[in-house]
Amino acid sequence: MLTQLYDFADGGLPHVTWCATGPLALLPLHAAGIYGQSEIRPGQPKVSDFVVSSYTPTLSMLLPLQTLVPNETSPKVLIVSQPNVAGYASLPGALAETRLIRDVLDGRVTVVEGAGGTITSVLEQMKHHDWVHLACHGIQHQADPVKSAFVLHDGCLELSQLMQHSMERAELAVLSACQTATGDKKLSEEAVHLAAGMLAVGFKGVIATMWSIGDADAPIIVEAYYTKLLEMRK
Repeated sequence: MLTQLYDFADGGLPHVTWCATGPLALLPLHAAGIYGQSEIRPGQPKVSDFVVSSYTPTLSMLLPLQTLVPNETSPKVLIVSQPNVAGYASLPGALAETRLIRDVLDGRVTVVEGAGGTITSVLEQMKHHDWVHLACHGIQHQADPVKSAFVLHDGCLELSQLMQHSMERAELAVLSACQTATGDKKLSEEAVHLAAGMLAVGFKGVIATMWSIGDADAPIIVEAYYTKLLEMRK
């Protein structure tokens, strides 16, 4: 799932919001196209040539966007960076992401990292920020989807915990973690992943990953995204 708060329809492309059900909810519809063995065939059509895509798990989650008034002031931004958590692979890219976001946003951010990134502190800080960026490990729990979680310093912040809170300031969440929009084929009619959970607690837009993401790739994508986002707000 990838629901965007701002329309990036450059060049006049229309914006389409997909509300897929069943097995279609597990497919990257935005990436459909004519492919070769290992790459896109030059000149062959693909969905991104014709529309800018975003997703919603349910139609009801689109209703708040109909009356959304863009924030005229600079948003308060929270970065949660967890590059080194015991028992998990190191994520040096999380440090690079933090540095790049600070540069792009001209330092107007609050950073929670390392030992400060506890479940309690992250939940509390989320309530006081408009944009939240999570650079950490993400886990899709196949046996019990509501146990899907963000890996923080003192444990896992699970979807079930997130959905017990309401974030009144929430605008945008960027989930720079693996599998944050991965559904469950056994529950294909239900939105049971971390991105859906962030929408449920009040975020109007969520950027998430359907599969794993390379640690070295994330900072590149993040820098380009925030740079474009600021351009669109001017």
